[in-house]
Amino acid sequence: MEVGYARVSRGDTQDIGPQISALAAAGCTSIYREEASGGDTGRRELARAIGSLSPGDVLVVWKLDRLSRSLRDLLFTLEGITAAGAGFRSLTEAIDTTTAPGRLMMQMLGAFAEFERAMIRERTMSGLAHARKAGRRLGRRPSLTGQQRAEIIAQVEAGNGSPAQLASLFRVSRSTVQRVLRDHRKRAE
Repeated sequence: MEVGYARVSRGDTQDIGPQISALAAAGCTSIYREEASGGDTGRRELARAIGSLSPGDVLVVWKLDRLSRSLRDLLFTLEGITAAGAGFRSLTEAIDTTTAPGRLMMQMLGAFAEFERAMIRERTMSGLAHARKAGRRLGRRPSLTGQQRAEIIAQVEAGNGSPAQLASLFRVSRSTVQRVLRDHRKRAE
């Protein structure tokens, strides 16, 4: 069975009619329609369309960009279709994963996506190493300044308040105050 999926961007003046006509002409017995951005990960109708697929079915779109805006999302979506035992076909780009050339094309796209992810990871790791060498502190900013930490320690040592009270006073969690005290005790040993 051929299952169609048509999408236009939310708030756009696009007409979904030509997509519906092309999908019906391609033999789609059911067509899922959606008004959502291609960048949205929570496209309900796409999820319903993939969920309705049975082994041997084919999900058909008018154009590849109607299914996804990014290669990464496209590959993730295609994995879902493959997991259902179904195929995929794009009418405009003539991609059909039910044929050997179509599967080859998707595997090539997958290889490029994997290469892209590896390059991004390599650049990220290089940037982090460079930042560490330059002496930059990475990660979240501390919720307390050094002066605030010292004041918490002084208050507890003077018996002026519990960790819960100090947490409320400094607008941090109780566990943050307890961590400050634990670190102080470790240094004092």
